[in-house]
This record gives sequence, C-alpha cells and structure tokens, in this order.
Amino acid sequence: MTTEKIDNVSVATQASVYFDGKCVSHGITLADGSKKSVGVILPATLTFNTGAPEIMECVGGFCEYKLDGSSDWVKSSAGEKFSIPGNAKFEIRVTEPYHYICHFG
Repeated sequence: MTTEKIDNVSVATQASVYFDGKCVSHGITLADGSKKSVGVILPATLTFNTGAPEIMECVGGFCEYKLDGSSDWVKSSAGEKFSIPGNAKFEIRVTEPYHYICHFG
C-alpha cells in the first residue's frame, strides 16, 4: 500500500537539490523525532551514497535500482519499497518522474 499522507510533521522548507536538479527532496520530522524525506527524481541514472540505512518507498512512477556489488537492475513501482544498507551506495535510474519517500534508520 502506498503512503498517501503523513500527518503531524515538521517540513524543511528549503529543498535539498542534487545532481543539477535531477533529484529534489524536502526533509520532514515526525512527532516522535524520526526523519524522512519526500522528493522526486527526474529521468536520469544517478549514484547515491547512504549514511544510515534507508528504505525507498515509491509513491508514483517507477525506478530501477542496483545495489553496490550487484549486476542486476530491479524494478520498483508505486506501492513497493526497497532497502539500502547504511554506508553503502546504489544506482537508480528513472525514465519518468519517480516520486518517493525515503525512510531513514
């Protein structure tokens, strides 16, 4: 099931812009102090590095991703999630806008 709404949050109004605007996200903090980001990746193939473990939830569009050390691209569509370990990198490629929620921790 795709997350459609997140209640009772504080939103960072300044966007984080990566890869010359191909990825734009806003940080949110929930009432319990946990953090997430919501954003969009425009058509591109990008490589991200993680600090903490992350769960990427697709809320619109789709992507293909490849975890570091893997040679296989895996598709993730709306309503699906994939996990990335902490202190790792992964590649993501999109051919249409990919709307996501990144769950940290």
